[in-house]
Amino acid sequence: MKAFFLDAAAGGQRLCLLHRAQGRHLRGRIVYVHPFAEEMNKTRRMAALQAHAFAAAGFSVLQIDLRGCGDSSDDFGQASWQDWVDDVISACRWLGQVDALHRDAPLWLWGLRAGCLVAAEAAAQLDESCNFCFWQAAVSGKQALQQFLRLKLAADLQTAGSKGLMKQLQQDLAEGKWVEVAGYQLNPAMAEGLAAATLRPNSGGQLEWFELSADGGITVTGAQALAQWTGSACRSHVVQGPAFWQSSEIEQAPELLAATTAALLAAAVSRPEAAMA
Repeated sequence: MKAFFLDAAAGGQRLCLLHRAQGRHLRGRIVYVHPFAEEMNKTRRMAALQAHAFAAAGFSVLQIDLRGCGDSSDDFGQASWQDWVDDVISACRWLGQVDALHRDAPLWLWGLRAGCLVAAEAAAQLDESCNFCFWQAAVSGKQALQQFLRLKLAADLQTAGSKGLMKQLQQDLAEGKWVEVAGYQLNPAMAEGLAAATLRPNSGGQLEWFELSADGGITVTGAQALAQWTGSACRSHVVQGPAFWQSSEIEQAPELLAATTAALLAAAVSRPEAAMA
């Protein structure tokens, strides 16, 4: 694994972790798009384990801390939704350049929760086609924003001022004011971009959709989202495991790791492998 800083289009630098593919063949290039706010910290362990598994299976993986997140430049409150989209595009282009001899190796955008929304938006602005690997995808940015704002409501539930707080938060953002939620400063540009984001159907490419479920069935929301991805090869996978992105302790989902690696390996079998120098 190699850690480095990538110069960003919006200025500043983004911390990146590069996991180079092991073995004689490059099966694909993967850019990881982390989830929103505290969910990023909750999921770092799972993301690291999966990145290592991908590299061992012959994929090059680039993890990037988006603007204002982790060890990248600026504070969370300074980033806009488009900044994050631009960061993902820059990451994809950088990975294509470092593996310039293997541009025919497929590009995968691997997203988690709201990171799937960022990945879908970035894919629409990329100059090359890509595949998707989605973990517990947020299908509606508006809903994701409301869930985030509810953290503020939960914190203020015992106070007299909690009544009507959601409406007040939404009004403040609409008026261009920043709001503080669970220790994160949320700016209007980020809120507006997130609220407008949807999982855009992609023509062509592969979609590997993963959900964690206790009863073994895909959610109604997930089924509806998949039904819109016409023209793409879509496969859904439901595995057992904890909701590690929101648990109080750092948890792991081994079945998800194994199923994800197997799915991308199966997708790679149908195409010629690129020999690595």
